[in-house]
Amino acid sequence: MKVLFAANPEKAHFLPMVPLAWALRTAGHEVRVACQPKFAPVVTQAGLTAVPVGRDGDLWDLMPRHPDYRGTQWRPAYGLPVPYEVAEFPEKATPEYLEESYAAILHYWHKPACFPMIGGLVEFARAWEPDLVLWEPLCFAGPIAALASGAAHGRILWSTDVFGVARSFPAAGDPLGDWLGAYARKHGGEFTEELVTGQFTIDQLPASLRLPTSLETLPLQYLPYGGPASIPDWLRKPPEKPRVALSMGISLTDHEAGYSVAVQDVLDHLVKLDVEVVATLPDVEKAKLASIPDGVRIVPYAPLEALAATCSAVVSHGGFGTFLTTARHAVPQLCTPWDFDGPVFAARAAAQGGALAVRADQATGEVVADAVARLLDEPAFADQAAVLRDEILAMPTPNAVAEQLAAQYRRGS
Repeated sequence: MKVLFAANPEKAHFLPMVPLAWALRTAGHEVRVACQPKFAPVVTQAGLTAVPVGRDGDLWDLMPRHPDYRGTQWRPAYGLPVPYEVAEFPEKATPEYLEESYAAILHYWHKPACFPMIGGLVEFARAWEPDLVLWEPLCFAGPIAALASGAAHGRILWSTDVFGVARSFPAAGDPLGDWLGAYARKHGGEFTEELVTGQFTIDQLPASLRLPTSLETLPLQYLPYGGPASIPDWLRKPPEKPRVALSMGISLTDHEAGYSVAVQDVLDHLVKLDVEVVATLPDVEKAKLASIPDGVRIVPYAPLEALAATCSAVVSHGGFGTFLTTARHAVPQLCTPWDFDGPVFAARAAAQGGALAVRADQATGEVVADAVARLLDEPAFADQAAVLRDEILAMPTPNAVAEQLAAQYRRGS
């Protein structure tokens, strides 16, 4: 079988695809990953074959997310942009509001993000003739290329499916559908909802953390992949005190957007708990610290899977990869979300019982230290973290899902 993955140039969107791509490749299938040219080294670094298509376009330059630019009508300062915030606030989902909101997000986000790849990806897909196209939910070049080449296709989620939830509400008009429909007609088809939500959806969240939708869903066990890594000497030794990790993910620092949490204040208060703190801070963030408290280790990077296994608690932005990597080790977590679906995801995690959630602008050092003290002292958090770990480990592995996809979507099968 030929399988084509398609992703916009965002590590947080591509990295969760890698274990399934590996599973398909080692099962004997041909696997290619289509991306913008500048993103090809990230793909090849993962041991996969990149297909650079189209031209480069940095959405972070076109649509600034630095705090100075937040608070616009379509991009609120906190949480989800329109129209996807209806996943959290369904009372806002009037038909007229949805039409206006889809028009805005299409103009500011989806068109500039997807247009650079569409023509090149269609051309490659028609020439290569994949059996299956797997695309992340913001890479609409993927379903367009699948339609143009006659391939089956599905989404691979990298967090909660706010996109699918938003499509469950009726709108007065459908600007997103009109845009995708024009491409569909150009290539001999018509618009259907499959161009927005896929013929199926691969979801790596355990059921307790998912947003409910009526879409066909294939569960996939999350396996951590964060890029090349090596385990330093200090991480091979067991900690002498309870270890607390602080990790704010890769997206913000990759794009020089900065953190929403006051890291200095948090570190100053965490050490009062008589714990060992390991903070993964890039040099640009470390330079902002006035001092490094005793008991704090600052490293630019540590493989989170190895680090989380040694921790008693983890403080993070509540991102998909960070959270699930930590959850596989049954470690209680404090999520301090700010951007996109982080608040929705953190609320689901807190409701499950193995985590606490505090929005980033309220995560003072005192608040964070009090929350971490609860995670360490109250057994219920560790108990529920173990329940979540067991739920994750019971999900189908990438090998099992690769076999299922081959059985269902090979051309002529």
